[in-house]
Amino acid sequence: MLPTCREVATRAFDPLQSRTGGASRPSGARSWVVSPAVTGPTPPTASTPCLELTILMPCLDEAETIVTCVAKARDWLRRANVCGEVLVADNGSTDGSIQLATDAGARVIDVPVRGYGAALRHGIGEAHGRFVIMADADDSYDLGNLDPFLGELRAGAQLVMGNRFKGGIEPGAMPWLHRHVGNPLLSWIGRLLYRTPIGDFHCGIRGFDRAAIEALQLRTDGMEFASEMVVRASLAHLDIREVPTTLRPDGRSRPPHLRTWRDGWRHLRFLLVYSPRWLFFIPGAVVFVLSAIATIALLIGPVTIGSATFDVAALLYAATGTIIAAQAMAFGIYCRVYADTRELLPRTRAMDLFDRWFSLERGLVAGFVVILTGASVAFISVARWSEASFGQLDPTRQLRVVVPAILGLIYGSSLVLGSFALSVLTIHTSPPEHAQPDGG
Repeated sequence: MLPTCREVATRAFDPLQSRTGGASRPSGARSWVVSPAVTGPTPPTASTPCLELTILMPCLDEAETIVTCVAKARDWLRRANVCGEVLVADNGSTDGSIQLATDAGARVIDVPVRGYGAALRHGIGEAHGRFVIMADADDSYDLGNLDPFLGELRAGAQLVMGNRFKGGIEPGAMPWLHRHVGNPLLSWIGRLLYRTPIGDFHCGIRGFDRAAIEALQLRTDGMEFASEMVVRASLAHLDIREVPTTLRPDGRSRPPHLRTWRDGWRHLRFLLVYSPRWLFFIPGAVVFVLSAIATIALLIGPVTIGSATFDVAALLYAATGTIIAAQAMAFGIYCRVYADTRELLPRTRAMDLFDRWFSLERGLVAGFVVILTGASVAFISVARWSEASFGQLDPTRQLRVVVPAILGLIYGSSLVLGSFALSVLTIHTSPPEHAQPDGG
């Protein structure tokens, strides 16, 4: 059972408490003292202490449902005796939603940047509560029962996800394609790539510790914001929990803002781009190993499998496979280094090893050694041609010399150029110092 607001008011809330186990705050940290329940739109002042909870709703032309959602949220705050506010982040409504939400008792902020993620990011930045519970303003989520979310947050969770598949999806609440293909598939990909147990990556109702989520510096403006929050929280090893929640048909007569294929692709694209290891490096490494084995076998001579014989044509394809795979692996390294220098992804032991091993000089030496090796093999092929008085040669025999020469030249050049590219990516810059006036 949730503690009452008066019971919660007896202790100070520290945004770092759930991560430090109650250790003393550093100087400058904010202390949160909860007052009796505040459900109106008045922001905290010097005489009005900070709130425990902000119920945040992004809004774009939700005149049909916004009053119902605000009323349910405010009624729950009163019944649960929670010190909180209802905040509506309006994203350019022209149907009167702003006035309706204000009259219903919500605090409304204007978000000029369009997009689901933009509305939520601005809303989180403007929230007064230590905790935030976000939910759509279409009356599809149960805003009258937020106790499980707040209970987990008070128990130390930093992100509490709703799970519609465990809580129940009413008939007509979610299209068949979303329910049985889109959401399960994207959630499975998210669990695979980011090792998180979340079963419903894209549930629109979730609660979180505001300070913890703000520290993630979320950046996306569109629907992929839902994925970004889970991904960045998982990479940062936040305390993530899941509670069942219900989904009912929304109360709007117009079509939803969500576009199945466009927004589904944006979610998938984000999941892949934020994992260069799985997008580039691991597939590239697998293809490289298989192609290299095939290349080496075919350099020795024809390979017969069953009734099929593979010769120089297969050799060219296998060698091409190693080149493409090596490029994919290189792209994975470039992306990972870029993400590390820009602090988009957390530091890993692999990156520590890379930093200790890599230098421009080592890369150049390795590259030139491979180039010289390829050039030496190329010299052998030219010598053979010279022995034939520069006439016609056996193409099958000659290709088994030319192919490794070409591979050596390509890989060596890639190492040299890639080393320069990595040295640029690993440059750490500092803000320019202010120019000092000339004292002489």
